Parts: sequence; C-alpha cells; structure tokens
Amino acid sequence: MKLYVDTKGKQVTVSRDPEPKNDQNGNQRSEKGTGRLMWSTQVFVLDETGGEVISITTAGEKPSVTVGQIVIVEQLEAIPWATNGRNGVAFRALSLKVQSGASASK
Repeated sequence: MKLYVDTKGKQVTVSRDPEPKNDQNGNQRSEKGTGRLMWSTQVFVLDETGGEVISITTAGEKPSVTVGQIVIVEQLEAIPWATNGRNGVAFRALSLKVQSGASASK
C-alpha cells in the first residue's frame, strides 16, 4: 500500500538545492528496476498549522529547482521506515516543478 500526501493548500519552497542521494560509500544511488539516478531536495512545507522541513527523493533527471522557488510536488509519497531501533518517514515524489509565476523572497 502506498501512502500519498495531499499537497493542495500547502506552500512548498525549496530550502536546499537538489543533491545526489548517496549511499553509505558516497556513491549516488539509483532506482531499483530502472537504474535512474536518485536526487534529494530539501523543502519547507507551510500550511495554516505551521511549517516543516522535509527531504524529497526523486529519480531521473536532476530537478530544475533552486533555493527560494515555490514548487509543485507530483505524487508525494510518505514511506515509513524502521532500522536498528530507529524509525521515521521518508518522502518520495515523481517530480518537483517550479510553480509558474511564484517564488519566495531569498
């Protein structure tokens, strides 16, 4: 089962430029099955209840987004994880695209 997050009504602003998603040896990870390279982009998500910083993983071409831009997140998936007594939620999306006509002040 996939858990998708509704981003309607939320402002998503890039807070760190996309970077390669690396494994523990420093090598860029690739998507299982397709071999597409994976990228991690830090964003700030804001709604009427407050804000949260999350990192979103995408696969394929490096997202063409930069710090301060408001973006549209396509199919944001929340992926719960647990390893060695630690746990959290990872986020993955099909794409991050600049919202036309909008950008936050730097």
